[in-house]
Amino acid sequence: MKAIILSTEQYTDLVNRLDELNKKLEEKQKSPKEVFLDNQEFLQLMNISKRTAQTWRDEGVISFSQIGSKIYYRMSDVQKLLDNNYRKAFNSKRNNY
Repeated sequence: MKAIILSTEQYTDLVNRLDELNKKLEEKQKSPKEVFLDNQEFLQLMNISKRTAQTWRDEGVISFSQIGSKIYYRMSDVQKLLDNNYRKAFNSKRNNY
């Protein structure tokens, strides 16, 4: 195994770069939940019609924000909707003939 010797300046620069990378990674990890989708993006993501989205909003299935005629959904609310409706697969014992 080889040893690498760094000057204090090189070491400090390396540590600063690692800190910057760490900050960027942390931002990327938390940002998807803070992202807002407009209605069209939501329809495409969920593969539903405008009418279904309207029904979900009317019935309180999904939270949303409305500014004028524009509707927005938080990605965290979409994730919550999917999590709340998640059903685990059940074991089915089939006879293999």
